Order: sequence, then C-alpha cells, then structure tokens
Amino acid sequence: MFKELIKKITEWALEKEEEAAKKCAIPLEEVEKQLKILQEKRDELKKKCEEQLNELEQLIKRVEKIKELELKRCQLKEQNEEKKEN
Repeated sequence: MFKELIKKITEWALEKEEEAAKKCAIPLEEVEKQLKILQEKRDELKKKCEEQLNELEQLIKRVEKIKELELKRCQLKEQNEEKKEN
C-alpha cells in the first residue's frame, strides 16, 4: 500500500516536471542531476538483483543435489528390500 502511494506521488511529480519542462521552467542542470540519480539507483538495484539471483541459483543447486541424493537413497532402499523378499 505504501509502495503504491510512493509510486503515485512520484508519477504526479514527474507529470508536473514534464509540464514545467514544456514551458522551459526547469534548468537543464536539474534534469541532468535527477537523471544521474535515477541511473545510479538503477545500477544499484540491478547489482542487488543480480546478487540475489546468484544466491537463489546456489540454493536451487543445493536443493537439486539433495533431491538427487534422496532419490538414490530411496532407490537403494527399494532394491535392498526387494533382495530381502527374494
């Protein structure tokens, strides 16, 4: 809910800035400054996402390995039980 409010406020602010830019009421330096900040935030977010994706990938690999081990263990158990029955 809070995230949506921030998004709406940001969108409203950007609309007002676009209107002001059409009237040449915003200094170009200010726009460039905001653009630089946004690009830095994007790069920071991209880095965090990549790090989290890498961590998730490692977790997936570990769980897949556990699954393989469990499958092998169950197969061996079944084979041993079959041998005991025969």
